[in-house]
Amino acid sequence: MAIEIRAPRDEELRDVLVTLEAAFGGGLENEERELASTRKTMPLDRVLAAFDDGRIVGTAAAWPFRITIPGGELPCPGVTWVGVLPSHRRRGLATALMRRQLDDVHARGEPLAGLWASEGPIYGRFGYGQAAPLHMLDATAPDFALRDDPGLAGRIRIVTLEEAREQLPPIYDRVRPTRPGMLSRSPEWWSEERLSDRWDRPGAGPRFHAVLELDGADEGYAIYKVEQKGDRGIPDGAVRVVEALATSTRATQELWRFLFSIDLTSVVDARLLDPAAPLFWSVADPRRLRLRYTDGLWLRLVDVDAALRARSWAGGDSVVLEVRDAFCPWNAGRHRAGGDAGRADGETPDLALDVADLASLYLGGVDAVLLHASGRIEERTPGAVERAAALFRTPLPPFCPEVF
Repeated sequence: MAIEIRAPRDEELRDVLVTLEAAFGGGLENEERELASTRKTMPLDRVLAAFDDGRIVGTAAAWPFRITIPGGELPCPGVTWVGVLPSHRRRGLATALMRRQLDDVHARGEPLAGLWASEGPIYGRFGYGQAAPLHMLDATAPDFALRDDPGLAGRIRIVTLEEAREQLPPIYDRVRPTRPGMLSRSPEWWSEERLSDRWDRPGAGPRFHAVLELDGADEGYAIYKVEQKGDRGIPDGAVRVVEALATSTRATQELWRFLFSIDLTSVVDARLLDPAAPLFWSVADPRRLRLRYTDGLWLRLVDVDAALRARSWAGGDSVVLEVRDAFCPWNAGRHRAGGDAGRADGETPDLALDVADLASLYLGGVDAVLLHASGRIEERTPGAVERAAALFRTPLPPFCPEVF
């Protein structure tokens, strides 16, 4: 019997979640909680299930996000739940699910899609490119000191979960329009995903929510856990930072001063650190932060023409791009980036590149000169690479603090 791919019915949602967990070698725990949470945040028509003789053997889904882009925002479904049972791998099922999903996104008129890659090599073949790299931090707390320390400012409030639901979103919403790559968060998303502890590993303690008040206004927050450890009576705990966000350099410094000052801990780690955070340049010894650069959000331009027209540009120049897109052939051809962006059929191309590499450029996270030096952009007109680099450049690199 042929594999059938369709949206599941509500009564089939449990089997979707069971299959997804099994695809990654796990099991569905706290079934009632997971089903209730999923029904609040994931529209059923954004879920795809692959059926083999009536049994679900593969899944894919997309959260209904909007993403900040240079100069505005666009719909950007967040691709997730991509999994195939071990019994059905190497049969092209993941490709079929991605094909169906991108066709659906295109039909909805959504120009972009994003994801976090469980394995890097998988999604490039579907046209996704690394678009918002980030830093990971694994620092020793006793060595933390601010360079030219201006002295303690503001105050920290530890708030309840209910208070966090009210006080954290306004801070996030002040920052989001200023940073390409940041995603919209509904009240349901805040409650069921961002502030929920259901994805936390056992043994790390409860979540804490801290709000930084500076000059009478809330200017930052941190969500963190404390993992209590020690040897022979000597405390050696760790602060696990889930999210730390601030509105200014001073607020960032004060927020991290607090996180590094928590008693009975010797390590502070953060898996999602803003690459533009001034922390590296604010401390006396940046080496002690032990920063690591890694890929973050991957982006897919589902409609290249619409995505380019929606974006703002640095300067009034333009370049014509010859875009290759084997997986979404409606994008293949020539497009103008910059002033008067859009289709450029019949015009002489300045650059030639794959749609995945255009996605890496789109939010300003990767420089065109670097991609050209890496052999990923072909320059057809002398000087076009530098012109493109200037066009796509943004004041700050993109940042996506949301794993989905």
